[in-house]
Amino acid sequence: MKTRILIMVAIAFSMTAFAQKNEIKAAEKALKSGDAASAKTALQGAASLIESADAKIKAQYYYNLAEANSKLSEFDAAVDAYNKVIAIEEASGKAKYSSDVKMKKDQLAADLVNAAVDDNNNQNFASGAEKLYMAYKLRPQDTIYLYYAASSAVNGKAYTKALEHYNELKELNYDGSDVKFTAVNVETGEEEEMDKTTRDLYVKAGTHKDPKEVKTPSKRPEIIKNIALIYQQEGDNEKALAAYDDAIATNPDDVNLVLNKANLYYTIGDKVKFKELMAQASAMAPDNADLHYNIGVIEMEQGNLEAARASYEKALSIDPDYINATLNLSTSYVNEGNALIDEMNELAMSSKRADIAKYDELKVQKDELFKKGATILEDALKSKPDDVSILSQLRNIYGALGDNENFMRIKKLMGE
Repeated sequence: MKTRILIMVAIAFSMTAFAQKNEIKAAEKALKSGDAASAKTALQGAASLIESADAKIKAQYYYNLAEANSKLSEFDAAVDAYNKVIAIEEASGKAKYSSDVKMKKDQLAADLVNAAVDDNNNQNFASGAEKLYMAYKLRPQDTIYLYYAASSAVNGKAYTKALEHYNELKELNYDGSDVKFTAVNVETGEEEEMDKTTRDLYVKAGTHKDPKEVKTPSKRPEIIKNIALIYQQEGDNEKALAAYDDAIATNPDDVNLVLNKANLYYTIGDKVKFKELMAQASAMAPDNADLHYNIGVIEMEQGNLEAARASYEKALSIDPDYINATLNLSTSYVNEGNALIDEMNELAMSSKRADIAKYDELKVQKDELFKKGATILEDALKSKPDDVSILSQLRNIYGALGDNENFMRIKKLMGE
């Protein structure tokens, strides 16, 4: 009796394997005729018991599943299936499909990268990021695809996904630096970039000269900085501060990292740390006009107008033609004047003598602040009479002051 049961079980397994083979053959036939959907449907019939099949059938199954998914543009599923084929054949020591799969994976990776480029050109950044990440999964040795996937995710504001990619890059110790090979075209006089072999051949042939090898900087500081910025964006301040420490340790000369960390400390209410870091940033680059301008922007965002003005003036002392510093210095006075308007509006509703007097006092203060803003711009206009940004801001100030004469003068200068 026991012998009969064993025979029946053996027959059952044999029938199952036979059914799987038939379904896989049906899928192969459908793929040959270009019907990937039918191929996938046929394979679904074998899916439930495929893990119990032998390595040969499993490899055949996943190979055809990968082919069907690839043709249906279900790239993520295709990547997983191709990777399973390689894993199965490596474990069994029999590589029927592996060579072909590696070739197909390379081609699919190239197709995905090209499709991602199109997505990014069409502002479909999230879709482009997904394709680039799948290309990386197909060719994990090409870590640059993971880097581009992270960048694309940032452009698409998919910050959580970007953070995953950046953290993966960090764990991989991705550097991203490269060597560019260049030579000057003798005929055009222009420096051209090419691969080393081509460059050397052109130089030897005499069509190019002055060969150079230029190492591009490491991308690691940027990666760690972006991790910190995304944590800050998502409100995880503790992780953001730790990431800034990491970033500064990696790139201690990056003043903007110190500024970003300072701004985060201000956001969480630690003004002591904020001031310490701002002083540190100033000491790091005392003659950097951009730095002092950025400090001014941060101070103005925090409402510290006097400190902001001091920074803008420092930037202008280094670079008198720094237009944005000029505009923001003027804006700091306009903003201070605007802050008085709400109080003036409340007083305007009162008929009390004291309130009327207070209103008049505030109006004088507001107008004086606006005039200070205008004076800064008028001085700048002497050396830059055609600067549209200066003219536009001046026109708005004179309009707010009700100074029709100067308003019309500026409009005329603007060609209006």
